[in-house]
Amino acid sequence: MGADGVPRLGGEQIHTCPKCGLPQERVPTLEHDWVMLEPGVDVLAHLVPAEHRWITVSDGRVTVYGVCPPDAAQRCRIEHRLACSGQQLPDLWPWLTTLREENGRAAERLANADPAVMAEVELPDAG
Repeated sequence: MGADGVPRLGGEQIHTCPKCGLPQERVPTLEHDWVMLEPGVDVLAHLVPAEHRWITVSDGRVTVYGVCPPDAAQRCRIEHRLACSGQQLPDLWPWLTTLREENGRAAERLANADPAVMAEVELPDAG
């Protein structure tokens, strides 16, 4: 169930992008397919061309929102491939170029990070 009590399909499914190594969210579409969206990015819809606007509907699925012009307060999501620093894409929008550059820095930090080492922790007795 979602925070608003509406049942959600599939739930959040995070996958690693094979091109950049960063997370991408696998979300079901109204067309009974899946799309990989950029996690945590929620943009004003008027900043994104109609064919790239993914709107979340009440059951958790997404659909392309082609209404032009969109409502000024409408928000949307974008596909991870547009924000992926591991893919060569044209400069579609200035804010997207900034997001791709930041994702490139995040991928470098992730690649250079020391793998997490499980520290031995002494647990209290259950008795």
